[in-house]
Amino acid sequence: MSYIQFLGAAGVVTGSKHLIHVDNNGGRPLQVLVDCGLFQGQKEWRERNWQDLPVPAKTIDAVLLTHAHLDHCGWIPRLVKEGFHGPIYATPPTIDLCGILLPDSGHLQEEDAAYYNKTQATKHHPALPLYTMEEAEQCMTLFRPVNFGETKQLTPQFSFRIVRAAHILGSGMVEITCTSGAKPKKLLFSGDIGRVRDNAIAPGKVVHSGPTEGEDCDLLVMESTYGNREHPHNDPRPQMAALIRTTIQRGGTVVVPSFAVERSQKFLFLLKELMESGQVPRVPVHADSPMAIKAVQIFLKHSEEFTPETKALIAQYGSPLSWPNFHFDESQEDSKKINQIESPVIIVSSSGMVTGGRILHHLMQRLPDRKNLVLFIGFQAPGTRGYTIKSGADQVKMFGQEVPIRAQVAALEQFSDHADTPELLEWLHTFKRPPREVFLVHGEPDAASELRDAMTKELRWNVQVAGYRQKVNVE
Repeated sequence: MSYIQFLGAAGVVTGSKHLIHVDNNGGRPLQVLVDCGLFQGQKEWRERNWQDLPVPAKTIDAVLLTHAHLDHCGWIPRLVKEGFHGPIYATPPTIDLCGILLPDSGHLQEEDAAYYNKTQATKHHPALPLYTMEEAEQCMTLFRPVNFGETKQLTPQFSFRIVRAAHILGSGMVEITCTSGAKPKKLLFSGDIGRVRDNAIAPGKVVHSGPTEGEDCDLLVMESTYGNREHPHNDPRPQMAALIRTTIQRGGTVVVPSFAVERSQKFLFLLKELMESGQVPRVPVHADSPMAIKAVQIFLKHSEEFTPETKALIAQYGSPLSWPNFHFDESQEDSKKINQIESPVIIVSSSGMVTGGRILHHLMQRLPDRKNLVLFIGFQAPGTRGYTIKSGADQVKMFGQEVPIRAQVAALEQFSDHADTPELLEWLHTFKRPPREVFLVHGEPDAASELRDAMTKELRWNVQVAGYRQKVNVE
């Protein structure tokens, strides 16, 4: 029997892993993993990162990667560590981004393990990293580039291609054609789906908007992150400018937890625009991330994916790395110096959900002061520190300490790079025919359930919410 098994992002937003098992007429079956992401958020989910897959890693033949966010690619070094040695197919921009994100993730894993051993704040002796920076670097040798629209034949019965998802730089949906059964089957894995094509609704988007339309598949596996929410339709720039101006006027610092890929670049471009137009004072801006410079360089390398607005901004002002008063802090020494600044400053630092990284040090110092502002510009998964801070809690735990939350906390939901329900429905209406089955993944239970109901009502499709480790026959 050929089947799909959902090994992650089923009932939760993170940990995307979908196993495709294709029978081979009594011979060795083909086993392919679409995405290989880290679980983030609540402890019960994070513990899944340490669990073995239900199939040995060495029996998986290939990984097909939709994009470079860690909840889709961050478990790859662990998969390799457990015995996987097959090819990992992804677009060239995705490979470039993974080349900085995965080693950085390994470095953070090592730092966390060292901290727990130093403080003895763990029942594991010694605490070990899920994987190391070196292991993450070594796994990059397995990556193989696939251009958008290029058909790749893995076996005579199995081929795939990657088409644009417009979520982040290099992001794609995986179209699979499987001819092992009685008749050919087309499978579509959406990965994360980007916003609409209208820049007035999603301003500041660095890469072009809109997923590939006119899809044709028998089975669709689709994300549901924003299945129970609708993005605000107003321009975020006036609110963003007002929040920053007010904070600076009272002598405070703006701290922006931001994902190193895409979201940071989008925020910096909009901030530059607001400063040049006089809507935001020209205070120092610190992009405090070891990956910041490399990420910007990768974006500039792949300018073919830019929106016209981004191209115009770069043509007018040049590379962000050369903008006056914008500082890209690579070393720990540079990062520590930021905390000595007492005058107003804007700090953009990862991780976006405050699960680790340098943002923790900035928040530990700035959260207790009412003058400051913590500005969220990305989705906060339940169980993360970002979710705790955004939800209005009085304190949050960092490095074993309870840190009081007195700073102003605000969020701009317009920055999301995930399509919401109306946008998803708009895209689904372009399909050439209804899929036989749809399985919703990568969403909280309420979000997935509400999107299922909306799709059933408007499209009258057969839509189900995927269960963790559930198997779905694709014969």
